[in-house]
Amino acid sequence: MTDIFEKKHSLLISNVMADERCIDIFIDETGTIAGMGEKERTTYKGEAEFIIDGDGAIALPGLVNTHTHAAMTLLRGYADDMILQDWLSQKIWPLEAHLTGDDIYQGTRLACLEMIRSGTTAFNDMYFCMADAARAVDESGIRAVLSYGFIDLFNAEKRENECKATENLAAHIRALNNPRIKAAVGPHAIYTVSPEGLRWCAEFAGEQKIGIHIHLAETEGEVNDCISRHGKRPSGLLDDCALLTPRTIAAHCCWLDDAECTLLGNRGVHVSHNPVSNMKLATHRAMPYPYLSAAGVNVCLGTDGCASNNNLDLFEEVKIAALLQKFYWNNPTILPSHDALLLATENGGKALGFGTGKLLVGTPADIVLVNTHIACNTPLHNADSNLVYACNGGAVETTICDGKVLMLEHEIPGEAAIRECAARAACELVNRARNS
Repeated sequence: MTDIFEKKHSLLISNVMADERCIDIFIDETGTIAGMGEKERTTYKGEAEFIIDGDGAIALPGLVNTHTHAAMTLLRGYADDMILQDWLSQKIWPLEAHLTGDDIYQGTRLACLEMIRSGTTAFNDMYFCMADAARAVDESGIRAVLSYGFIDLFNAEKRENECKATENLAAHIRALNNPRIKAAVGPHAIYTVSPEGLRWCAEFAGEQKIGIHIHLAETEGEVNDCISRHGKRPSGLLDDCALLTPRTIAAHCCWLDDAECTLLGNRGVHVSHNPVSNMKLATHRAMPYPYLSAAGVNVCLGTDGCASNNNLDLFEEVKIAALLQKFYWNNPTILPSHDALLLATENGGKALGFGTGKLLVGTPADIVLVNTHIACNTPLHNADSNLVYACNGGAVETTICDGKVLMLEHEIPGEAAIRECAARAACELVNRARNS
């Protein structure tokens, strides 16, 4: 079966569960779901180059991580249990100053490996040296929207450099001509980017017809500082700068008020919920899911980077998202398992715009198979409940993206080499920082 990993093949996945039915799924040589139903194995058996016996596994759309900094896998465990601003200024930013393009490549390869293993087939990334990240994504076989972390620190000269880096990334990704990789503009946040920089990002994204990826209202301090400096809350400032659009993904959004939720809904902004990072860094407030949902906002899910999570397991994230909302709002009916699962699948697919997130004939074949013959899925009274409250990413046994098999029965080709190279890069990065 080693040949199955080498390229796209027509595939027949037999005997899997979806929507409480036992079905088969046929994927054609273009990587598209061409057939789904109870008799597909009879219809397509002669056309499939490979047959995968699902053995009763749950078939899901590939999960979608809408906010991360993938190469921060190299910083996993480097600094924990600290106040957010101290964590950034004393540990993370000083170490990041020593990152190289090869570090970004190795860290992103490791992130893609971790995501494939835990069922994620698409992610939204903001970081540095993103051409190197694109190379890692290209090799991995999964999808990504990549943005350069634009930080001008209110300095005109630095702003010019950030504009050029953003333009270069957009041109580079366009030249790759890889439909699995898209560019976005990545203004980091209102406290690291000037209003002039924010407006430039909005204009450039509009001209290029690409997405926008930004941190928004993560902390109370961010909100209070914005009001003191600009006389308005963060969402209002972003709206003035034309950054709130249907192509915008805003991460965190813990400290939105009701009017901001309505504004984001009116502008069509997607909100990425990052519960693990927010709880670990003690942002002191849960993202207001009930108000965002009522305002019609498409709420999706993100892990944030591995320095503040510390993993990329969206199954873990979806469970904690559901639990946090129930706990914070003192209402166990908020974000039930079915809706919680949509954050990581359909809603994330809508936010990234790859046409993924649903299992439908005619859609790209981004599919994960979750083993049902394991303790956490025994018994199986309710599949959505088990997936959200009982499983973690280790229950995923097969991952397919764009019709290409990336993991089969837990096997990923070249995994050991990826891990070894990333571990070495992380060690060398820390040594460079300590010796500088």
